[in-house]
Amino acid sequence: MKAFVFSGQGSQFVGMGSELETKYGIGKDFFEGPNQILGFDIFEIMRNGTAEDLRQTAVTQPSIFLYSLALWQASGSPTADAYAGHSLGEFSALVASGCISLTAGLTLVKERANAMQAACEEAKSTMAAVLGLDDAKVEEVCAGITQEIVVPANYNTPGQLVISGSIGGIELAAERLKEAGAKRVITLEVGGAFHSPFMASAQLRLAAAVEATDFAVPNGVIYQNVDARPSRNPDDIKDKLVAQLTSPVRWAQSVAAMAADGVDTFTEIGPGNVLQGLIKKINKELVTAAL
Repeated sequence: MKAFVFSGQGSQFVGMGSELETKYGIGKDFFEGPNQILGFDIFEIMRNGTAEDLRQTAVTQPSIFLYSLALWQASGSPTADAYAGHSLGEFSALVASGCISLTAGLTLVKERANAMQAACEEAKSTMAAVLGLDDAKVEEVCAGITQEIVVPANYNTPGQLVISGSIGGIELAAERLKEAGAKRVITLEVGGAFHSPFMASAQLRLAAAVEATDFAVPNGVIYQNVDARPSRNPDDIKDKLVAQLTSPVRWAQSVAAMAADGVDTFTEIGPGNVLQGLIKKINKELVTAAL
């Protein structure tokens, strides 16, 4: 069995639009509709924007979403037995599975990105990657910090868990995690504390947008970040998509669940090869590839 997995935020790179054009023959025609939805020329930014331009959440998310689906469409819009995406990538997975249209997906990504950016501006917050410590210990340390907000955010691989929270919470957690034996705690260059209570206001905005969007039964099984469980029920998919904003990304658990259900080949669709690397660390027996 095969799965398509879609890249998440952080996989963007300078010149990603030029690569689409020169390497894959995907040009401005593909971006005419998206530019109208977004209200700006995203293809121009993807071709000539700086790293700082691409780091803005309102640009990053649609850029990765569109890059991924441009590749998918250029490859003949193939299907798979299962689909998953890392955080933002979940929206790409839903389009590729036939659950939502490209236009609907981009509209949701736009609302999500703008809502998350607004939430980041409400309070200072950040994220940090914790390396070389058991998940249970990281969870214990986070739970023990009650004077600040700090929670597990991304279960990427065994021994790599990203935490999210207030500036003070992350700083305090970093000290305690190092004392507990973490090899490294690396503060990430992000706009705010994604997948944490700091995204509550963004979640409300996304919920309204999702409720107004038509979802169909996908052509394959969807494994969502919130619970790493398979689903094809549109109502369940909607609920989990909204819950994702304030819940951790259970990527390691999702890959393990897909493998347990018979998926042995994972094809990453999107910029870079981050997910292929994570999958190999989760289970080295699995086959990984790019589209």
